[in-house]
Amino acid sequence: MRTASVLLAVLGLTAGPARAAYVLQDDYTPDTFFDQFEFFTDGDPTNGHVDYVDRGTAEGAGLISTGSSVYMGADHTNIATSGRQSVRISSTQIYNHGLFIIDLGHMPTGCGTWPAFWILGPDWPNGGEIDIIENVNEATNNLQTLHTSDGCSIDSSGFTGTLHTSNCYIQAPGQDNNAGCGIEAPTTDSYGAGFNGNGGGVYATEWTGDAISIWFFPRSSIPSDISGGTPDPSSWGTPTARFAGNCDIDSHFTDMQIIFDITFCGDWAGNVWGSSSCSSLGTCQDYVSNNPSAFEEAYWDINSLRVYQDEAAAKKRAAELGTGLPQPARGFPRKSLRARQIAGEV
Repeated sequence: MRTASVLLAVLGLTAGPARAAYVLQDDYTPDTFFDQFEFFTDGDPTNGHVDYVDRGTAEGAGLISTGSSVYMGADHTNIATSGRQSVRISSTQIYNHGLFIIDLGHMPTGCGTWPAFWILGPDWPNGGEIDIIENVNEATNNLQTLHTSDGCSIDSSGFTGTLHTSNCYIQAPGQDNNAGCGIEAPTTDSYGAGFNGNGGGVYATEWTGDAISIWFFPRSSIPSDISGGTPDPSSWGTPTARFAGNCDIDSHFTDMQIIFDITFCGDWAGNVWGSSSCSSLGTCQDYVSNNPSAFEEAYWDINSLRVYQDEAAAKKRAAELGTGLPQPARGFPRKSLRARQIAGEV
């Protein structure tokens, strides 16, 4: 190291700080997946045409199940005039920073759907909101968005996606109410039917005090360090979305929980229904109520979900808990049957 430092000095260069190594903190394995979440059963805050049910009801109705992967979907059997039965869950674990990596074989899609995989802080919007996977109806490109209190805006560069709005404040002047700062993924295999038809893929979200970055990797392009359980974001290239700029990340994002949900119509999918490819199907609520079989594709198939922390933070947490450091993950589990069928492997 001394020789390297001398050489850098001779060349007039300086060595920057080393990127933190990541170690596994939480592994949401299929066999205990739902034990690590709470089921939300109140009315939908986004005014969706949905009936969120508890764990027992969801299990009895076949809305959730586990095996080699985690299935989580909506009812696709019954007429549902008062709202289609579905699931919304929040992690019991609370996070401040981390690397969140999810391998999905399938995400919910179709007219009327509004699925999301996101991270939410308390006292919204003061604790922040990070929407990692979200869009509506028959959209083809994922939209990644932050929602915050006043005083957070982002730069227009440093990512491969398309910037829609740059002010993350939910009441920012000149933007639609609650638009936040949004970046659209550049490829049609990042969301919905295109994502599912390609066998799914991996989303990786790095949240530090400097930036929030999101990468998307199609099934055929997942980095080996992710598959091997030793993720290194510095080797992944430019992210799909990077949220950094005039924003103190640590003051706007804190004590966050992982959330999955599938709602229908509501403040987004319902409001844009008339200008979407679904508009010929009648009203959004009528369609969702009366066409149960249309929602067979409204489900998550989760191969794995892991949360990593930088090694220094993990050591501090282990010392506080009186435990050793977690062992490195032993690689992602094999793909679900559904993903292998789509890929033509079975």
